[in-house]
Amino acid sequence: MTDRAPQPVDRQLPTEESRDLLALVREIAQREIRPRAAEEEDSGRFPREVFTLLSEAGLLGLPYPGEFGGGEQPYEVYLQVLEELAAARLTVGLGVSVHSLACHGLAGYGTKEQQSAHLPEMLGGGLLGAYCLSEPAAGSDAASLTTKAVRDGDDWIITGTKAWITHGGVADFYTVLARTGAQGPKGITAFLVPGDAEGLTAAVPEKKMGMKGSPTAQLHFDGVRIPDARRIGEEGQGFTIALAALDAGRLGIAACAIGVAQAALDEALTYALDRKQFGHPIADFQGLRFMLADMATKIEAGRALYLAAARLRDAGKPFSRQAAMAKLFCTDAAMSVTTDAVQVLGGYGYTADFPVERLMREAKVLQIVEGTNQIQRMVIARHLAGPETR
Repeated sequence: MTDRAPQPVDRQLPTEESRDLLALVREIAQREIRPRAAEEEDSGRFPREVFTLLSEAGLLGLPYPGEFGGGEQPYEVYLQVLEELAAARLTVGLGVSVHSLACHGLAGYGTKEQQSAHLPEMLGGGLLGAYCLSEPAAGSDAASLTTKAVRDGDDWIITGTKAWITHGGVADFYTVLARTGAQGPKGITAFLVPGDAEGLTAAVPEKKMGMKGSPTAQLHFDGVRIPDARRIGEEGQGFTIALAALDAGRLGIAACAIGVAQAALDEALTYALDRKQFGHPIADFQGLRFMLADMATKIEAGRALYLAAARLRDAGKPFSRQAAMAKLFCTDAAMSVTTDAVQVLGGYGYTADFPVERLMREAKVLQIVEGTNQIQRMVIARHLAGPETR
């Protein structure tokens, strides 16, 4: 494994402040995240202290209002921060994206009283969040969820099971989507549930192909009582809140995917320049040169796509179709680039002595989370041709 630090990406950032911010992120990544990534992923250790450090540095609330402790950064900047963090360690980059997703409902749909009471700690007080939409029998078809919230005076009682929850069991708060009415999307409401709520338990984390340092677990709600003051938005508005969060979250996944791909390209290029065969660096051979060129092109195209979608969001324009395109293209690109990186390293690429095999395993999950890439194609097609007529 190389100890050589990757060359910084030549980024087009809107302000001097954002350039300083990215420099800080690179410094933290190089000093605190990258050196321990391989060892801690191998052992399955969750780096909670890193998230505490990021919170103290103001990096867990970047796209949110300053009045509640956020960084007031445009998505154009926030996503490039995610890319840098994911390039150092996907568990961290994706973790920050999930935390931001968990804050999205309250920041966008909560009352001023709710926002004042909870957002400062959520955005910069050292807390870590998780997002609870999927269930064992409700993944892509999220509108069919069965976790119920029943009104009991001024409280709600939540019962059911959520699945595939990143930070499940270690988060301090959960944004939970539960059924409060009839079947279908109009019967779903959002709630802010404390991580230590009575009746809330986490199952043993899933044993995964990659991202072993990031706990993914089922959560069981056994009569969890939540005051109505922790309901986010109106009754029945939960699915709308969830979809809005997912549009933004898909951009986070796209940025993380490009970070993973960039890390793989950096490793492959370093190896190709150092490794000699037949008296020459293998980077001299046309077959590998073309492979590296294709890898770099996919990364640049993906970065341009997610930034274009982010700029639409920052301008207040619709971006759902572009978010789906970015998530689709960038995660497919990450899978392709990491696979090629393993090929560039040959037999060494297949060993745990070099990080590209880990990056390849991690890239796979990005094609699945926050809407599989098959779902992204459905979203894009609906924007182009309208709903299916069958």
